[in-house]
Amino acid sequence: MPEYRRAWQRGGTFFFTVVTYRRYPIFDGETAIKLLNKCFQVVMVEYPFKIDAIVILPDHLHCMWTLPDNELDFSIRWKRIKANFTRNYSGGRAEDISESMRRKGERGVWQRRFWEHQIRDQEDFNRHCDYIHYNPVKHGLVNLPMEWKHSSFRRFVEKGLYSEGWGLTVREEVLKMNLE
Repeated sequence: MPEYRRAWQRGGTFFFTVVTYRRYPIFDGETAIKLLNKCFQVVMVEYPFKIDAIVILPDHLHCMWTLPDNELDFSIRWKRIKANFTRNYSGGRAEDISESMRRKGERGVWQRRFWEHQIRDQEDFNRHCDYIHYNPVKHGLVNLPMEWKHSSFRRFVEKGLYSEGWGLTVREEVLKMNLE
């Protein structure tokens, strides 16, 4: 089995991409999104972290977290969020799962792993926020980030960090970004 290397930094800020199993559009309805939000809240009680930015798309999500100063384990947080969601989710694609997944009790809700990137500085943070918030436009779901309600974009607008029309004349480097 391969040995995966993860970035570990106490109190670090990290960008994540988490994908549904076979990119099935689990989050195309409000019920699953509400459940995911509840799972975040439940896990944050036991394992605190701050969600700096987030977007939930039908088949994946991107987010940025900052861990408390004395914490470095984001993997346990993802494990708990994904397990809690899977336990409470009424869907799943049992007919599509492999024998290996069946033996491990998996239900075909999530891809097994996630992608992470440690944020290095403010420029890196800003670039990843742009990527997160522009992602619904990139995938052709909306014309402007403001139109996608399952995103932290509106919170950023309220803080004056983006204008409501941001994305209409988006910078070329945001369009070319491919962080996945």
